[in-house]
Amino acid sequence: MKLKSIHNVYFVGIGGIGMSAIARYFVVNKKQVAGYDKTATLLTKELEKMGAKIHYEDAVKEIPLPFLNNEKTLVVYTPAIPKNHAELNYFIENGFTVLKRSEVLGKITENTFCLAVAGTHGKTTTSSILGHIMQEENATSFLGGIAENYNSNLILGEDKISVVEADEFDRSFLKLAPNIACVTSMDADHLDIYGDSESLTESFVEFAQKVSDTLIVAKGLPLKGLTYAVNEEADYKAFNLKIESGKYVFDVQTPSTTIKNIEFHLPGKHNVMNALAALAMADVYGISLEKIKESLASFKGVKRRFSYKIKTDDFVLIDDYAHHPTEINAVENSVREMYPNEKVLVVFQPHLFSRTKDFIDDFAAALSKFDEVILLDIYPARELPIEGVNSEWLLSKINSKQKKMSKKNNLLKDINNSSAKVVTMLGAGDIGVMIEEVTKHFLNTRKNEI
Repeated sequence: MKLKSIHNVYFVGIGGIGMSAIARYFVVNKKQVAGYDKTATLLTKELEKMGAKIHYEDAVKEIPLPFLNNEKTLVVYTPAIPKNHAELNYFIENGFTVLKRSEVLGKITENTFCLAVAGTHGKTTTSSILGHIMQEENATSFLGGIAENYNSNLILGEDKISVVEADEFDRSFLKLAPNIACVTSMDADHLDIYGDSESLTESFVEFAQKVSDTLIVAKGLPLKGLTYAVNEEADYKAFNLKIESGKYVFDVQTPSTTIKNIEFHLPGKHNVMNALAALAMADVYGISLEKIKESLASFKGVKRRFSYKIKTDDFVLIDDYAHHPTEINAVENSVREMYPNEKVLVVFQPHLFSRTKDFIDDFAAALSKFDEVILLDIYPARELPIEGVNSEWLLSKINSKQKKMSKKNNLLKDINNSSAKVVTMLGAGDIGVMIEEVTKHFLNTRKNEI
């Protein structure tokens, strides 16, 4: 199916962060867009404002009539949709062209010069930084998060250059054909899909082999390419790191030169690594280092990636998507760097029963580093419960005197009862919706102090 011949695009799971970016792209390109999702969110509301027709009941009768023409409609679905989904099965059984999100992204970008960011952690921030830099060349960027500079997960440009987040989930990134790519990390994750870490590694090796021009990898990864690192020898090296007025200032040695006093506003050394990966990709493409430096200084961040919801002298509320032990450790390191003498509370909602089971001890170790821990029930997403795997089990393994379980309807009260000045709310489930209520509550109760 040629994308130019498509009239209608129907999305099963249109509210997903990656799905909604592609839906935006088709709306802007004058296609008729409709779709289903389980619940209304800010992303679905934005799409509806743009003209997409969205409903929230899995029922064939809800599909708009024009989208029932199997010759004119492309159906896009996310692997997170359950196999017994009525609408998806209707499309499959009635001769529609039905493609995974990753396949459609591959088709959109196959005739572009494609810069792809892969890795189990850091790819959303890195691809957002890179998209911001590559706007200089009118690139179109498909992101896995909402870039603060654009308030969107799509940075719309022309159709000659694309920046994409290459997702390893369900081996999606193997549908891409990148010219320049980077791999930020290869920690074990998605073991419900891969079975073991060796299979995940093999998938990254296969992705690396698909890169036609240049591969850039974090130093230490078992892949061949240009390397990048902070404070150690690599093809791209960040060094002389300082924190000045709440931002990083550092120098970078490239294979050919040194650029000094780069300013970058995101906290945490892992974000310096993300900035360095984006710099390396843009440098290899041919963007001038001075232009890259300007873009890094003006990058505002990604929503739900160490996002300050409240930041005052006496209370700080931070929102982050962290849902893997490595990511939780990165948030804790960043908080300690910014607030070395303050008590820190973490509110964590585990994401997936399988992930909780696979990394239970690592989760416990990461959460034990905080001064106080509040756990919510596991967010199941696409999974059915696993016997014995629950938040109470995780809580029992956390080595902290101040730890407790909470329910959504008690969360405000439990946070209120804490004496912590810094509160971090972490997770990939609906804690991202709960944070808005918590923010509103504390802005109201503390408005006299703000």
